[in-house]
Amino acid sequence: MVIEAIGRRLRLAVIGGGPGSVIGEVHRIAARLDDYYEIVAAALSSDPERSRRAGIAIGVPEDRAYPSAHALIENESKRTDRADVIAVMTPNDSHYEICSLAMAAGFHLVCDKPLTTDLATAVSLARKVKSAGTEFCLTHCYTGYPMVRQARAMVQAGAIGAIRQLHLQYVQGYLASENVPPGWRLDPARIGGSMILIDIGTHAHHLGAYVTGLDLESLCADVGHVVPGRKVDDYASVLLRYSNGARGSMWVTNAASGAEHGLSFRIFGETGGLEWHQEEPNRLVHCKRDGFDETVTRRKDPLVSEAARQVTRVEIGHPEGYLEAFANLYSDLARAVVARMQKPGDQIDRPFPTAEDGVKGLAFVEASIQSSALGKWKAVNLTFG
Repeated sequence: MVIEAIGRRLRLAVIGGGPGSVIGEVHRIAARLDDYYEIVAAALSSDPERSRRAGIAIGVPEDRAYPSAHALIENESKRTDRADVIAVMTPNDSHYEICSLAMAAGFHLVCDKPLTTDLATAVSLARKVKSAGTEFCLTHCYTGYPMVRQARAMVQAGAIGAIRQLHLQYVQGYLASENVPPGWRLDPARIGGSMILIDIGTHAHHLGAYVTGLDLESLCADVGHVVPGRKVDDYASVLLRYSNGARGSMWVTNAASGAEHGLSFRIFGETGGLEWHQEEPNRLVHCKRDGFDETVTRRKDPLVSEAARQVTRVEIGHPEGYLEAFANLYSDLARAVVARMQKPGDQIDRPFPTAEDGVKGLAFVEASIQSSALGKWKAVNLTFG
């Protein structure tokens, strides 16, 4: 699609995600899966020499293996063959500065969640996105799964009626030990107001909002840590009230001993419900008030929605997973960038999470922290724009 439209692949520069990073390799694989991008420049580490070496090691030309994010943005902006898109996969506390500089230089962006570390800077960055006129994809990657897109399409089509309940879980165990090696996620100064809410709570929040189209109105939260002596939050349970009057709940933790990934939703409407588990991503359960449960499977035929088919690559019987879902966001963004290149004034389809979604996630985090501290319900502040 991209090569046919503009005669070449989109040129991608990557910032962060160097040696030892799990998410860096995920980004690079995802970007190349559909052959819409070529990685032309990199700044992979905060250490200048390490950054240069790592860039060369992934195949970037020596003169485009930069010592820092600032050097990449400054030098790429001057090139006639400059990058079209910059992907930012650095620690949370650097997102605002790097993304602001990149947008000011006219680059489209992919940015890891969360958008920033607090609501005020998130609102500021979203306003910059709007004024810059660039495309911005926030990697709430679970929205790239075909069965999540299927669930969203079914809700929009009225398959379960008006939404009445949302129950969201994200239960991990990789931080259950008291002897976890230190890293920026365990540094309160770098992670943001609440590690558990910013790290995976925003994923659960966005998944519910994406499928239902509903915004949070208020919540009551219990946020803290269950591992003795830990300086960051590793547990949260939240009661939720949505804009249409629906009720819900959220349980998120990365300190549940023995748990693996545990992301799921159960959404119930007037006439039925939908249930999806990310550890079994190719199946969506549709339960019905007046009939038997139905299991919808990922497939490339008219039995599923067009939205689900668009993000399915292989035929029935061949499972797809996390890397493919992540790649779907890159491909969604590629289509939006090409559409902007070809017809700047036209309406652009954006099935991917945006900066505005990032603001809503940080509004959820802020309200949860305040609710937990005060021990009472708190309104979710969505007055931005």
